Amino acid sequence: MICGCEHDRKDKTCIEIVPIFNTLTYDEMMEVARITIARRYKKGEMVYMTGDKGERLFVIHKGKVKISRLSHMGKEQVIRILGPGDFMGELSLFVHEPLTDNAEVLEDTTVCVIDGEKLKTLMGKYPTIAFKVMEELSSRLTRAENLIEHLGIHDVETRIVEMLLDLANDEGEVLLNMSKRDLASHIGMSQETLSRKLSYFQDMGWIKLKGHRRIIILDEDELRTLI
Repeated sequence: MICGCEHDRKDKTCIEIVPIFNTLTYDEMMEVARITIARRYKKGEMVYMTGDKGERLFVIHKGKVKISRLSHMGKEQVIRILGPGDFMGELSLFVHEPLTDNAEVLEDTTVCVIDGEKLKTLMGKYPTIAFKVMEELSSRLTRAENLIEHLGIHDVETRIVEMLLDLANDEGEVLLNMSKRDLASHIGMSQETLSRKLSYFQDMGWIKLKGHRRIIILDEDELRTLI
């Protein structure tokens, strides 16, 4: 199935929503669409796994995907959660080595798969695509370095508070885009530790837990004393 050959104004294609392509003209986007196929995945399925051959760019059209790695002890480290417009597998376009992470579908998802070799040819034709990929890689590297720093020098409470403040909107509301188990893995602790600390924050009157994925910050000043 070709992804993006037919233009639906009510429902944009993945080529139109992903930032690395949004500076192209419609005709140029259709060039990308011609080397793209759509694949649908059910919740729990894997888009790819560590060791798989890459050389393709995966763009999420609809749905949500978790990127993670497993340690030699089998412990999962959640790297990031991706949604519509995000892409993955980009390193395999430049380094001819097997993929080093896992991409698990968190809800029914449609992924546009772009042929890597043909995409690199288009990068030569339209350098803005390559620059956009480099921008995204630079941004991800910065986030990864910040995460490494936080895991190395900050204690558990500090990591949780910084996460809450970073994710909160202007009204002090946090809507998690992942499960608490995945969130705990992402910030380097067990789910039990995260749940215990959040319950403690709630008992102190600093936050209010609403369901499984909604947190209301009630006293930001007190939280900041833990940083």
